[in-house]
Amino acid sequence: MKRKLLFAERMLHGNGEAPFNALIPVKIKGVFPEESIHHALKKLQEKHPLLNAAVEDDEQGMPWFVVKEGLSIPVRITERLSNADWKTQTTQEWATVFDTRKGPLMRLVWIKGAEASELILVIHHCLCDGGSAMAILSEFLMLLDDGSVDIGKEDPILDVNDIIPAEVLKDRKKRVKAKLIGSVATFALWLIPVKKKLVERKKDYMIHWKLQKEWSDQLMIKCKAEQVTVNTVLCAAVLAAFKAVRKENFHNKISCPVDIRRFAPRIKRDNIFAFGLMFVVSADLELDFFSNARKMQDDINKKTAKLDAYENIMMMEESHASMDKFTNFLKYGKSGNDCMFSNLGKVNIPHQYQNFELETIFSPSVIGPLGNTTTLVTSTYRGQMDFTFIASEGFIPYEEGLAIQSKIMEIISKKIAS
Repeated sequence: MKRKLLFAERMLHGNGEAPFNALIPVKIKGVFPEESIHHALKKLQEKHPLLNAAVEDDEQGMPWFVVKEGLSIPVRITERLSNADWKTQTTQEWATVFDTRKGPLMRLVWIKGAEASELILVIHHCLCDGGSAMAILSEFLMLLDDGSVDIGKEDPILDVNDIIPAEVLKDRKKRVKAKLIGSVATFALWLIPVKKKLVERKKDYMIHWKLQKEWSDQLMIKCKAEQVTVNTVLCAAVLAAFKAVRKENFHNKISCPVDIRRFAPRIKRDNIFAFGLMFVVSADLELDFFSNARKMQDDINKKTAKLDAYENIMMMEESHASMDKFTNFLKYGKSGNDCMFSNLGKVNIPHQYQNFELETIFSPSVIGPLGNTTTLVTSTYRGQMDFTFIASEGFIPYEEGLAIQSKIMEIISKKIAS
């Protein structure tokens, strides 16, 4: 199998020299042999062709995923000394570059303990989004527990024809619109002056915490009563926290990725795919908290209704000529967002297996070289919300990161009680 990288995948891959890694850590209670891990990973590779891929450039310099024989997903084993080891290993793995020219684009870290272990799946972000990562995790855990389970075979995406219906691709108006927008975007990027001086990123860090299960339950009840989603209330809380802590450095903008599978049903849950849709959310600072949340909810609903996955992909595929300009704009341009906020929602993965218990799934983290690294990821597993805040000292000092985390929790606790 061989397929050309789509625009978004090219952007995430870059030239392959900088790390852009997505990490999914979990904690498991129980004991299992090393052979079971290797067997599970091999079975994953048998199902998903791209887990056997490297990235190669053609004569025109365009990168392709090329499936190779004999690639094994590497496993690094380290002794478990404390409950915090997974955080140290996470920051280490953020900075560890994949050799994308050799492959594979996935590896695993086993923090091995006598009675409990953490496992960290590390996947290059050009290979998968959050939905793909969770599907891989689910299959891996099933195979780790029972190596004979049948997880099927992926019908991989080979090009845009596997994503976009033929009637859309052949629609003349849509094709012309995609070419026009792609051309305008390319021209605009040529005109925008970009300073060739990177913001000094300094040290990357992570702040992790969980919401008490009782609070998680109460937050959901409160949101239902106020007729807003949990996601919207969290957006409002994040913006309020950034405003309180960042003051004059507050932008009043957070970007929110959306699972493309909601809008492009040909992309299946178990398809390895890395394209995402995005919208930007701002707060009305003149309104009280829940009035603002309801206004934000209306705005989110309108923006979500307008999202067109097919149009976005077609437009981006007409913009390959602007790739260098676009990545330079992201790297060197001044950030206008406070952070990226991603809510994976409820993770539907069993916690009790025959041979072990999945105690928790820590919210994934991802960090890359394209500008502001500040990201907040949340997910809910076993009824408890989990938060991972990722940033770099050059964008947000660690003490401010701690203050933002504290303020988010303060806002949530007050709004639950109100």
